[in-house]
Amino acid sequence: MNLKKIVCISSLLLVAASANADLEPWKDYEASDEVYLVTTIKVDSNMEDAYLEGLRETWIPGQEAAKELGQINDYSIYRSQFSEAGDFNLILVITLSSAADMQPSKERYDTFMQKVGKEASDRSTEYAQKNYPAMREITGNYMMRKITIK
Repeated sequence: MNLKKIVCISSLLLVAASANADLEPWKDYEASDEVYLVTTIKVDSNMEDAYLEGLRETWIPGQEAAKELGQINDYSIYRSQFSEAGDFNLILVITLSSAADMQPSKERYDTFMQKVGKEASDRSTEYAQKNYPAMREITGNYMMRKITIK
């Protein structure tokens, strides 16, 4: 068998194997109903703790209120141990029961604003507008679902 035939047969076998490897949703894997809202952030050098302090004063109270109201399931903050590596070094994650929880709702908004108060909302907005831009760059926003392979 010459080299040309071997390459041709190998290519055909590779294509056939790839076609058989296609997974089908719900048969071979499932996506969760839960939705994860993920924000990737590049916090400037030596600003990590200041940024976390800002989140403690602004983002976390809002997430706690939303969690207490049942508007979100949970929230998390992840920080890279390699702060200078890559496009981001901090990840904020909010977990919702489903994408339906993202739909606009005056009732949910009013309930949330009652819980956090106008003063806290204004403080959060002011802090985010004045301080955050000097500390970080948001590098991505994603809506993700957990995949379970069967």
